Amino acid sequence: MKKLFLLLVIAVFASTLFAQDQADEKINEIIRKHGLEESKVMETASWMMDVYGPRLTGSPMLDKATNWAQTTLKDWGMKNVHLEEWGPFGRGWELDHFTMQAHTPNYWQIIAYPKAWSPSTDGEVTGEVIYLQADEEADLAKYKGKLKGKFVLLDTIRTTKEWFDPPANRRTNDELLEMANAPMPTPRPRRNFNRLGGLSFNQKMWNFLAEEQPLAVLDRSYKGDLGTVFVSRARTGEGRPWDKDIMVVPQATLAVEHYNRIFRLMQKDIPVKLSLEIKSKYTNPDEMEHNIIAEIPGTDLKDEVVIFGAHFDSWHTATGATDNGAGSSVMMEAARILLETIKESGVQPRRTLRLALWTGEEQGLYGSRGYVKKHYAEFAPDSYTPQSLKPAQEKVAGYYNLDNGTGKIRGVYLQGNPAVGPIFRNWLQPFKDLDASTLTLSNTGGTDHLAFDAVGIPGFQFIQEPIAYFNRTHHSNMDNWDHLVAEDLQQAATVIASFVWHTSQRDEKLPRKSIDTEVKK
Repeated sequence: MKKLFLLLVIAVFASTLFAQDQADEKINEIIRKHGLEESKVMETASWMMDVYGPRLTGSPMLDKATNWAQTTLKDWGMKNVHLEEWGPFGRGWELDHFTMQAHTPNYWQIIAYPKAWSPSTDGEVTGEVIYLQADEEADLAKYKGKLKGKFVLLDTIRTTKEWFDPPANRRTNDELLEMANAPMPTPRPRRNFNRLGGLSFNQKMWNFLAEEQPLAVLDRSYKGDLGTVFVSRARTGEGRPWDKDIMVVPQATLAVEHYNRIFRLMQKDIPVKLSLEIKSKYTNPDEMEHNIIAEIPGTDLKDEVVIFGAHFDSWHTATGATDNGAGSSVMMEAARILLETIKESGVQPRRTLRLALWTGEEQGLYGSRGYVKKHYAEFAPDSYTPQSLKPAQEKVAGYYNLDNGTGKIRGVYLQGNPAVGPIFRNWLQPFKDLDASTLTLSNTGGTDHLAFDAVGIPGFQFIQEPIAYFNRTHHSNMDNWDHLVAEDLQQAATVIASFVWHTSQRDEKLPRKSIDTEVKK
């Protein structure tokens, strides 16, 4: 009889948990209406990209974009809209003018972009090209005194292949099944990377280049063709290019076809003369940066929060559309959908809903890590391993992130947290018709959910369609509004708004993983 009673209690308990995580059909109906039929995500994205892009960390344009976002969120009805300072980051950078051309064996315009934090040249500079062929420190000696007044090539030729397959694609059923069947990921030990064993050859090479003072250092990226150029930051020997007073050599990345042509001419012993002009300036004199925070207040559980966010900063050669204006536009749209849903339904969220737009992600998740450090955990100097947790860490029900391009959501990476699987499966069920149904135990990295996951807060990145993210737009000069897929962003905002809402209404916060604060030597 006791065993029967125990089984009955367990069954009732399981039934209660199952019931509380069933999706609210009426709320979802309203969310779908505002997200799919009355979407404003592409208009928001156009303002973010066309008017306020690019948004390089520390740049004046990022400040303008930040002001626009705050004003927009306030106009929509978000509360407690404010900036949260983090830093110091370092100096910002802004490009005012750039041209590059070849003059021999004939004139031609070169497709190229300066790397972020590259300094100005002394007006338009002209010189011949030299290839730095060095694999170890001893190889550098033969170039001493020979690089000043020259353009230095660092890379060899990269062979290109014509495209016989479309550059964009969607995930197949087999790929999604493989993700769904992935085993529990193996935990990585938290390691102390602060111990340096001397300078690498790469650092020594860049120190040498700084001493030799060439006109500029030129390279081509490992991918990209047909005028698509992948560009990020300038390189330095020691320190980072945004560190105050660090010496940076002028640098540019060329379209692969133009880089290859220059290299082939040199192989034929035909001198190549180039000219280049960079007009840029360093900005952000106080060296501090800011995240954007906005809220929808909760009710009975208002001291607890559901956070949803994306990184707002971008690189500089385009307008930061798929990386990550798409994610930021979707999260702003999710907030707008939730405001409209509350207004139409008359139902208030139990927990406070907090939108966060991070900066400094491209340089190292600085904005989200700074926020987590301020509110949720204590860290040792120059470490991302938490030493202890702050009381507010217990108040976060969960964190949702979007940062893998314009593709629609196909499911969720569970980050090795199987306990949330049944909950998320219930919440995805109403969106099977929108192709969102896959859960994988796998981890995914490279973006801001990691800052929360590291301190024991349930933090998640969504599985997205790849479209042409890594081979066309990610960090490239073609990352513009035109490559956003409207229907996919509408779907993503709708799914995320529903996830945020249902997290806010649970009796309990999302289940948590255990956290390891021990650093492995």
